[in-house]
Amino acid sequence: MSGGMMPDPFSGRSESALESPRPIVPTPATMAGELRGRRVLVGLPGFGWRGDLRADEKVVQGSRTYVPVMPEAEWYRAEAERTEVFAALVPVERVWVEELGFAGTSTPGAKVNQLVSLDEPPRRPPVAAIDADSLTGRRVTQIMADGAERRGLRAVTESHVSEDGTVAVRVAQELDWYRWAWSGKLPRTLEVPAHLIWVE
Repeated sequence: MSGGMMPDPFSGRSESALESPRPIVPTPATMAGELRGRRVLVGLPGFGWRGDLRADEKVVQGSRTYVPVMPEAEWYRAEAERTEVFAALVPVERVWVEELGFAGTSTPGAKVNQLVSLDEPPRRPPVAAIDADSLTGRRVTQIMADGAERRGLRAVTESHVSEDGTVAVRVAQELDWYRWAWSGKLPRTLEVPAHLIWVE
């Protein structure tokens, strides 16, 4: 790079690339269909919420319906190694499923800072990687050339200048991200232009 100039993170950004991915919209598990493998939040209105969890199918015990819920890392390990893991049984009315809402357009540089109701988990609009405070370890979505969304990714770096001079982010498949924790095996990563990466 000549003269020590930093590259413009907006260079190469076409109008179609400004289309943001669909936001995360929590939906009560009582209104959701099949739950196996779905990302969920658990909690109590007015109290708080916990995420990074996966669900199994509902079970009925007596007159109550429960959802088996486990940490996402355990779910990935169980699926990859075909092992049984412990799942807490959470009353169905305390479980919310992460659904995908409708895509919108982003405003570069805009920060969403608003109060939320404690009656339900907050909706999470996607944030462009170049506008995010931090990336490493966060769930991200890549916008493909045809506008499709590639999900199930984790950022393994912050935004940086790649060898070809573009601003980029390294990402890994989420399974590889979690396997890195339980086995120490480095994940395969892909360097993606930062303007195509959004934090979920």
